[in-house]
Amino acid sequence: MKRLGIVVFVATLTATAFATNGTRIVGFNAKTIGRGGTTIGLFDSPMLMMTNPAGISFLNGSSIDANFSLMVPSLKFTNILNSEVEGKTNYFPMPGLAYAHQSPDAPLAWGIGVFTQGGMGADFALKHTLFPTAQDYHSRLAVMQGGPSVAYRLTPQLSVGVSAHLVYSQLEFKMPYSLQPSIMQGVPNGVPPGMTFGALFSAPPAQGGFGYSEVTALADMNELTGFSVGGKIGIAYNPTDDFSLGVSYTLPTSITYKGGKAAMDMTAQMNDAFGRAMQGYMAANPTATQQQAQAAVVAQFTGMGIDMTKGVAASYDLDVTLKFPQSIGAGFSWRLAPHFRVSAEAEWINWSSAFNTMTLSMSNGNNANINRMLGNAGTFEILFPMQWKDSYNVRFGGEYDLSRMFTVRAGYAYGTNPVPQETIFPVFPAIVENHVMAGASVNIAGPLSVHVAYEMALNKKQTAAAASQIAREYNNSTSELGEDLFHISLSWMLH
Repeated sequence: MKRLGIVVFVATLTATAFATNGTRIVGFNAKTIGRGGTTIGLFDSPMLMMTNPAGISFLNGSSIDANFSLMVPSLKFTNILNSEVEGKTNYFPMPGLAYAHQSPDAPLAWGIGVFTQGGMGADFALKHTLFPTAQDYHSRLAVMQGGPSVAYRLTPQLSVGVSAHLVYSQLEFKMPYSLQPSIMQGVPNGVPPGMTFGALFSAPPAQGGFGYSEVTALADMNELTGFSVGGKIGIAYNPTDDFSLGVSYTLPTSITYKGGKAAMDMTAQMNDAFGRAMQGYMAANPTATQQQAQAAVVAQFTGMGIDMTKGVAASYDLDVTLKFPQSIGAGFSWRLAPHFRVSAEAEWINWSSAFNTMTLSMSNGNNANINRMLGNAGTFEILFPMQWKDSYNVRFGGEYDLSRMFTVRAGYAYGTNPVPQETIFPVFPAIVENHVMAGASVNIAGPLSVHVAYEMALNKKQTAAAASQIAREYNNSTSELGEDLFHISLSWMLH
């Protein structure tokens, strides 16, 4: 058992889950997902440690639950240069393992587990106006957590519980990355007072500038990992065998990803600016040759303090700060007939206080030209806009015992899309809203049960705003996301 726990823990830390409801998956094992992910008010799985830890007080004895899920997203993206480009088909494994210790004679129950909490990711090859060939657009966000949970029965029908979990996350991006020219605060040599590189790049050509509304670099951010501590508090009420209800609260978590590396290459942007400068020179000097224009522009950039022999590619040390939201949920279960149960729950997720901005802290930049244009010594911060909205979620499920050996389930989950039109872009498309599920359980032999479930996140299409806050290439673009998820769990009752 010790070796199995180590294997699942390592697998969990290397898994990357795609977004289902924001960045959070709907459920944590096949048994609960088959009935729509409802578990806050239905106390029959050790996975309660991730939803309502108080519920483990009412388990029918100690048990082990091992789950494996496979998520297969389907993505498309359309903009002015890319007509319905399909994203790469990725397969995301999501394992989990939990043990809960419960005795009917003791008021204290406890458990420990490791869980894939969620994440997002995408891979595209997309055209961009600055680059002659399609570029990689890539993202990965994986969030895992694990640790102990305890629950205490205040009365035979009422319990309170808490989970204290270590949260581990991985993050990476690779894509053309655009910013406002105003970030370039360096002052060129030989220009009027107050003129910056940003002003030069944004000024119209008639005023001696380049006319850019944004500047773009190829960015590759990787090796970002972070740890934090998360917690859950729950209340479980189980007055009869036919009815139960629960309430849970998830604390907000802030993670600083440290030790990352960032590569930033502005070669394409500078080549384009160089070409515009040559065109301007030749327009002003109609008899000049291209060689003369090139020499004049090189002299112009050199005079501003840019050494053309050093290029405009840099590497940085990178830290990223990202918050994960608090949430409140409540649910119930009701046995309508001896073999038929229904369950429902609702949840509010406070994305607006978490995914508002993502802070990118760059340091030790090693390219003198970029440092000069930005007006720093290689250290600066970028506030990446996200501006997600709070999400409201409801989940419904039913299960029917065909016999003592077989149970069938069905469920539905809906969560409002938290991603606004102003900040949606193809590698962060966490927009799906509707999930339909079906599942079944088989009691194989005594304490061992096998659970399977299929979950479909229905395809969701969203059009970006006419003025994207991320980059102009996303203006009026369309992102699409759908998902197929396959789940299998093994449950072993120890007594």
